[in-house]
Amino acid sequence: MDEVAIIADFEGVGFDFAKGIYNYLKVRGKRDFLVSLVDVEKTEFKDKEFKVRIKENIRRKKCFFIHDSNKNPSIWMTELLFALEALRFSSPSEINVILPYTKFARQERKDESRVGVNAKALADVISMYATRGMTVDLHASQMQEYFTIPFDNLYSFPSLIEHLEKNHKDFLNNLVVVSPDLGGGKRAEAFVKRLVKKGYGADIALGHKTREKDNEVSKNLIIGDVEGKNCLILDDMIDTGGTMVKTGEVLREKGAKSVFAYGTHGLFTSGLEKFEIFDKLITSNTLKNMGAKNLEVVSLIELFGEAIYRTIIGESLSNLFNGHKEKIIGG
Repeated sequence: MDEVAIIADFEGVGFDFAKGIYNYLKVRGKRDFLVSLVDVEKTEFKDKEFKVRIKENIRRKKCFFIHDSNKNPSIWMTELLFALEALRFSSPSEINVILPYTKFARQERKDESRVGVNAKALADVISMYATRGMTVDLHASQMQEYFTIPFDNLYSFPSLIEHLEKNHKDFLNNLVVVSPDLGGGKRAEAFVKRLVKKGYGADIALGHKTREKDNEVSKNLIIGDVEGKNCLILDDMIDTGGTMVKTGEVLREKGAKSVFAYGTHGLFTSGLEKFEIFDKLITSNTLKNMGAKNLEVVSLIELFGEAIYRTIIGESLSNLFNGHKEKIIGG
């Protein structure tokens, strides 16, 4: 019988996410493997150096290291490297890296002279140690090409649609999916295709920014008919949220009936106050977020748990996204 270890920082802000995945696997029907939850111990020295230790024996186990996305990017990167080194010297049968939110993914290309492609540097480090990797809604899906190991980019769309069906079914009628910029058009199109599979029709509108000066947006335009429509602004992440909020303001001006906004990874680096313009602000739990009266959180624990289960037993992940949902909890 295979033995599986879910490895995470028990003291981390994001530990509940890892524990949720462990609990999912524990009650998953048809499971024929043992699963344990193992702590990563961090010891810090007086000069601020630190070391990482896997607290239990994981020899010959299939290991899934769920790295806490809430850490400072520099600490996140260093702890990732040290944890991978510790895992390798612990002799597991596999090392699987699970990144709920992949930091540095926005640095996926060389955009000016004398800079590195830091997303590739991250991929190189992971590929050096791990058997495979997994994340959700990469900022730039082409980053997968930087890995020399299998690296799965999951999609949160099915979880978002399920959330909307359960909590805001009327909103799905007369719907327009809005990309805040032209570059997100393919994301909006992919979401609409999944809506169609679920029996919902939707149009697409695109935001377009014009600039008179660098780093200064002078005007936001909306390409598409949104008057009297329910509008869902769709993005992979919400950082400061400036573009998303401006898009929401223009949608209001153009007569949108209601405006929701969704970003998978909610960084909210400028706080949440500005997002009160939206009827609902929706994000996932890949990052821990403060509460707000209009904020709703979509859990991706089941998505990752099922993807990990299928990885363990060697099943395809594509069925997670083809619109068919089987009974997966219980016997």
